[in-house]
Amino acid sequence: MGKSVIVIGAGIAGIATAIRLAKKRQIVTVLEANKYPGGKLTEIHLKGYRFDAGPSLFTLPEEVEDLFKLCKVKTEDYFTYKQLDTTCHYFYPDGTFIKAYADQEKFTKEVHAKTGEPEANIHKALRKSSFLYENLAPLFMHKTLHKRATWLNGQAMKAYSRLSKFDFGKTMHQVNTKRFDNPKVVQLFDRYATYNGSDPYQTPGTLNIIPHLEFDKGAYFPTHGMHDITMSLYKLAKKVGVKFQFGTKVKGIVVHDGKAKGVNTSMGFHKSDRVVSNMDVVATYKHLLKGQSQPTRLLKQPKSSSALIFYWGIKKVFSQLDLHNIFFSEDYKGEFEHIFQRGTIHSDPTVYVNITSTQKPDDAPEGCSNWFTMINVPNNQGQDWDTLITEARQNILRKLSKQLNTDIEPLIEVEDILDPRTIELRTSSTQGALYGNSSNSKYAAFLRHANFSKNIKNLYFCGGSVHPGGGIPLCLLSAKILAENYN
Repeated sequence: MGKSVIVIGAGIAGIATAIRLAKKRQIVTVLEANKYPGGKLTEIHLKGYRFDAGPSLFTLPEEVEDLFKLCKVKTEDYFTYKQLDTTCHYFYPDGTFIKAYADQEKFTKEVHAKTGEPEANIHKALRKSSFLYENLAPLFMHKTLHKRATWLNGQAMKAYSRLSKFDFGKTMHQVNTKRFDNPKVVQLFDRYATYNGSDPYQTPGTLNIIPHLEFDKGAYFPTHGMHDITMSLYKLAKKVGVKFQFGTKVKGIVVHDGKAKGVNTSMGFHKSDRVVSNMDVVATYKHLLKGQSQPTRLLKQPKSSSALIFYWGIKKVFSQLDLHNIFFSEDYKGEFEHIFQRGTIHSDPTVYVNITSTQKPDDAPEGCSNWFTMINVPNNQGQDWDTLITEARQNILRKLSKQLNTDIEPLIEVEDILDPRTIELRTSSTQGALYGNSSNSKYAAFLRHANFSKNIKNLYFCGGSVHPGGGIPLCLLSAKILAENYN
């Protein structure tokens, strides 16, 4: 008989961990405070409109498929998806429009035609992104950084010989400014810092690894929407014997003689041989491990940005909009200074509009569109959010109306809002930070908590707040790393 395991939280990493441990013949129970699985990766229904509530970009689908292969079932029996021909539509304040084709050659020619940027510069940047991924992903994404063996294998030795080429000592913006001639292209490539809630003017140049995911690996869309990632894996987990208890809030992890022994909930004590926390690691220590030694240095690291999202049902279809759309700020540096230095929102924020009805028409009534309208904002530090939200809403509407040459507000027939406070409340993400720690330091990757406790035996961690980081692929990889280091 296997060991009994309690997983705290049914976020995507918690579900993936549960599947992997069940396949190790462990007896797994997932306890979730909410009445639904998925954490941030859930959905909203509003009067005929459906919205994916959280993550909206799907890359590295092989990390999802790996779980079905592990369970020896066909992925397509549970989950289907398609590759996108266009990764994003970019709109600039002066009217410049760039269609980011998935095909590198088409993308390069498009950027050159719209900005005059030499094609050679773009090709070189994408090659460098691939180089970074080839050399760094095996270490920083697929292995624990907290065991000596990781740093003594052949892949690590190969990376050491190329350290000077990884741009650790320069910021992403510094690298991109030197690499490109046109500021619009710099801004487009700087944007990738936001994929993990960071600032391109502070985060190291190694983050230029991210474009590789879109332009080499590809961007995708699940046939039934992003929420289907959650539901397909939830279905798989139940098939392999994982038990779920929803509406069950964990109040504490019980530790005795330096070992995790189970958890306390509102329904009493649940004994187990192992405990896995998919809860934000800061919240885990603060609320569930009171009285235990705290890794203060790790827990006090600056947090990533958060998000302000307006879910708008729009009574119109705009032919110039695609699944992913970016409306850039005129003052990109000022925008990030407001977020990370001032803790507030710039009057001209970059606006992201995700419209899944372009791919899945039943997400909106006929002739309508479901707009997931998001801006990057600071994490929750006690700001006057009600005032900030009101101002931001007007600034967003003004910007979109001007860019699309249409008054947007009269077209909104349904609305819901998600802000840093509600993100924190619903997902226990400290300060509503979307990705745990920010990556605004060249040491950030080394200052994430390990996927296991060094001080408490039988205690493990997964999810976006621990190694290797936030976002769907990294959350799934955190589950994989945990399972590989599980004993």
